[in-house]
Amino acid sequence: MTEADFLNDYDPSAFERPSVTVDLVLLGLHQGQPTALLAKREQNPFAGQWALPGGFVRIDEAVDDAAKRILHDKAGIQSAHLEQLYTFGSVKRDPRMRIISVAYLGLLAEDSFASALKGTPSLLAAGIDVPWTGEKGGPVEVQSPDGKPLFLAFDHAEILAMAILRLRGKLDYSDVGFAWLPENFTLRQLQDVHEAILGMSLNKPAFRRRMLDKGWIEGTGERETGASFRPAELYRFKSQN
Repeated sequence: MTEADFLNDYDPSAFERPSVTVDLVLLGLHQGQPTALLAKREQNPFAGQWALPGGFVRIDEAVDDAAKRILHDKAGIQSAHLEQLYTFGSVKRDPRMRIISVAYLGLLAEDSFASALKGTPSLLAAGIDVPWTGEKGGPVEVQSPDGKPLFLAFDHAEILAMAILRLRGKLDYSDVGFAWLPENFTLRQLQDVHEAILGMSLNKPAFRRRMLDKGWIEGTGERETGASFRPAELYRFKSQN
């Protein structure tokens, strides 16, 4: 039998097919804390509860294309750098049927995060409290802007926890720590981002020496404006290409 004959006779119903969804972990930084964009579910299951922006992958749609569509339709964001975070496939993760979710991680600069909230009023900026240190992993706690605990639909709290774990794991060898910074930034701002991701305070001289020694940043020759004290020097990310 040729491959053409095999495909012509193949029965697509020979195996059960699970549905596939995409869930977006869109993170910003607010008051020194990682903050996620959440959407309130309008339909069951979990109607009225908060969840990550997400949706089903269409039968004629690539998964990456589904992520871009959901980014636009559910979060009102035209474009952002998204990378696959993890695939969540627990058999009973969704009470409707067998659904596998491909989670994507996107880090939004302050202006993009604020624009999404303004353009899509149904979104909520939820703070993420991480009770574990380092790359130990474990559950996270999610809070509304007024500090009330939030229960997330499905396994979305687990997805958020994986996002934090991934960020901590990549922080020391990738440029992920610069995603929440403007083009020109101070070393204090860079340290604030690292402390927010790691959930701990860092030694100022040691941190600055390490950043400079890595060769990731370079001075711009300019200083910040509007400071009430001696303006700090501004740096920029130095491309490694």
